[in-house]
Amino acid sequence: MWYLEKDVTIAASHFLVGYVGKCAQRHGHNWFITVYCKGDELDKDGILVDFSTIKAAINKYDHKELNDLMPEGVNSTAENLAKIICEEIPHCWKVMVQESVGARAIYIPE
Repeated sequence: MWYLEKDVTIAASHFLVGYVGKCAQRHGHNWFITVYCKGDELDKDGILVDFSTIKAAINKYDHKELNDLMPEGVNSTAENLAKIICEEIPHCWKVMVQESVGARAIYIPE
């Protein structure tokens, strides 16, 4: 079994729709995202998932308004961002999204 981790940092703004509290206001974070992949086989180049593939999947959120990129009706929380990123990357079994120091969400599909 092969395992890999890739860290990517992005800057993005968001706000929580329907939330009562200061996160209902548009604000930004430097989001620290770690993607975890695993698999039994490597491709012809000896790669499980190309790091550039992971980086591209995450960088589409960089310097963007996350609310504009979320599926309709899905709030731009760290939890939802972790799930969406996990679903976009081959062989991904876990994603950790940190929106600020000490505040992280981890998504592991069942």
